[in-house]
Amino acid sequence: MAWQGVATEFLQVPAVTRTYTAACVLTTAAVQLELLSPFQLYFNPHLVFRKFQVWRLVTNFLFFGPLGFSFFFNMLFVFRYCRLLEEGSFRGRTADFVFMFLFGGVLMILLGLLGSLFFLGQALTAMLVYVWSRRSPRVRVNFFGLLTFQAPFLPWALMGFSMLLGNSILVDLLGIVVGHIYYFLEDVFPNQPGGKRLLLTPGFLKLLLDAPEEDPNYLPLPEEQPGPLQQ
Repeated sequence: MAWQGVATEFLQVPAVTRTYTAACVLTTAAVQLELLSPFQLYFNPHLVFRKFQVWRLVTNFLFFGPLGFSFFFNMLFVFRYCRLLEEGSFRGRTADFVFMFLFGGVLMILLGLLGSLFFLGQALTAMLVYVWSRRSPRVRVNFFGLLTFQAPFLPWALMGFSMLLGNSILVDLLGIVVGHIYYFLEDVFPNQPGGKRLLLTPGFLKLLLDAPEEDPNYLPLPEEQPGPLQQ
């Protein structure tokens, strides 16, 4: 019964958050059960472009290390801030949210080549936290009951705590940089004199993921109008 309640609650989570969180958990479980090896998941340009192991472009964002405190810490932030974004500024804009993931993922891979980074899930988490924090500047955040501060300080607190866990500072910095690029292009530059939106979600994503908009000029057929039918 408890599992049914958890499953029901999880199914109420927005689709992108639910899918990404589940993929991360299942990937980690598969590694823990030795069904997969981290060596099959990490980002390796040679194996991607020479051996055509293209799945590594995705799987490197799904593995956060073995089960332990660091894994649950990352999953907590992934689930919470991905959901806050999807239910907040991206409500009703699933295609735009997925496009943010794609934009961030591609940019992280390109920049990650410079730093020889093999797993980028933590960078994606930092990006989600950064974008949420810049869009919620007046929200006060309680960081594990230890510190209370304004939301824009959260990515830096997260980076500091990640360092205490022994993680690389480069991964968090990469996520913050990519998050800032997205925030600037999406929220700042379009509102500047002469600015415009440069990040345009492809139409096929909107067609696949967003509900069709109602045409305000559409006139319903007589049989669709309320009241008795006129023969």
